[in-house]
Amino acid sequence: MKISTISPCSNYILKVVSDDGKTGYFDISPYLDSEAFAELKDKKEFERFHNGGYYIEWECGADLSSDTIEAHWSDELHTNAQQKHPI
Repeated sequence: MKISTISPCSNYILKVVSDDGKTGYFDISPYLDSEAFAELKDKKEFERFHNGGYYIEWECGADLSSDTIEAHWSDELHTNAQQKHPI
């Protein structure tokens, strides 16, 4: 999957649209306790990302592949308590 657009939502959720028009919501909150993603607890840092097409990368160096995002996204916007992702 190639990422067309990314929009930050509330509660550390990203709205991701793929180049084929599919839309999903990806919750990064389960990743925030890992060292690589810890800086993203700051909402301003969370919102500073780069769309690399096949990955998302933040200024702190944390990144997620489009494959990971697609494997764990939801078709609907859920609260963080409803989603769990393995690191």
